[in-house]
Amino acid sequence: MWRWLRPLLLLVAFFVALSFVLILPLRWVNPPVTAFMLRDHSGRDPLLREWTTWDELGTAPVLAVVAAEDQKFADHFGLDMASISKSIEVAEAGGRLRGASTISQQVSKNLFLWPGKSLFRKGLEAYLTVVLEVCLPKRRILTIYLNIAEFGPGIYGAGAASKYFFNKPATDLSDAEAALLAAVLPNPIKFQVNEPSAYVLERQRWILGQVERLRRENWISVL
Repeated sequence: MWRWLRPLLLLVAFFVALSFVLILPLRWVNPPVTAFMLRDHSGRDPLLREWTTWDELGTAPVLAVVAAEDQKFADHFGLDMASISKSIEVAEAGGRLRGASTISQQVSKNLFLWPGKSLFRKGLEAYLTVVLEVCLPKRRILTIYLNIAEFGPGIYGAGAASKYFFNKPATDLSDAEAALLAAVLPNPIKFQVNEPSAYVLERQRWILGQVERLRRENWISVL
């Protein structure tokens, strides 16, 4: 048994070490590309992307994305166990399995993985998310997300999206403009910022309400 167990343990140790080698430098180094960018099929060449620092982002895009995607971001350790449990209960009752993905999970997925809902990919995503939370502070994780999220076909990051759609830097976005960008995040290929559907506009209004609450609570100060 030891003959087989020893190579397996060495393989696991190598994988753990590799994951830290890949993720820890992101504390200081901006990711040059992501797995999702490499498989981009938008036809846009080159991709629109521009690294935007935390101070250059401004508060509007930060609050809008948190309001839309993960309002528990400051409180969880990468995995929202309550939402995951609820999603499983709904699925077991015959409903549709919801993603229940946090911003940290989306960063892990976009950086290193591929689309899909297989248990193997979700398990790998969960593991990488925990490593991400160990290695990086919350503000850094959120900064990376706002720079690698796709806001339109081949348009990555709030900085590039704000200039493309609104002809202004991210720090100058109004709450309504930032909420419109965040409203398309579930599916930036299907939903469009420049031609928003009724669903996107309704989602924008909901996000605006959540942004007002987060601002009143001075949410951003906790990061």
